[in-house]
Amino acid sequence: MKKAIILGMLIIIILSGCVQESEGNGSSNGENGGNGMDTEKVELGDKVSVDYKGTLEDGTEFDSSIGKRPLEFTAGAGQMIKGFDAAVIGMAAGEEKTVTLAPEDAYGEADPARIVEIPKDQVQDLGTIEVGMTLTSSQGINGVVKEIKDEAIVVDFNHPLAGKTLTFWIKVVSIEKS
Repeated sequence: MKKAIILGMLIIIILSGCVQESEGNGSSNGENGGNGMDTEKVELGDKVSVDYKGTLEDGTEFDSSIGKRPLEFTAGAGQMIKGFDAAVIGMAAGEEKTVTLAPEDAYGEADPARIVEIPKDQVQDLGTIEVGMTLTSSQGINGVVKEIKDEAIVVDFNHPLAGKTLTFWIKVVSIEKS
């Protein structure tokens, strides 16, 4: 008799657990329905909304979403730099973390082949060109003027953050499951 009662109680516990889990999985908005299940975590293909702040090794801030709209992207779709994309995988809504990315996980190493000398006769508005100025090539690529020589202008077409170690504070604002 005692075994039958214990077996009956186990069946009730198992069945009640299944009912609760079934109710929680029926939620279409990605919330857990308050059933005690773990919070949804970012997976590949999820649409993610994050707040972030990016700084250089010396603490200089180069970009931030603070005070603006959160950044939205699809996790793992290649819309973000590799390290940032990887950092959000496994995070939950409301979770925050700080990650440091080596150049290979950010904008890559600076490529000396992307620093070019452009003959002055091929440059429009030559009189307005100054060192530090951003120029746009005919292919739409931005470069920074590094030097003005007698016959040419030296322009660096590397990404401005290439070769730099970057630190990002990231907070997941929302997750839209794919």
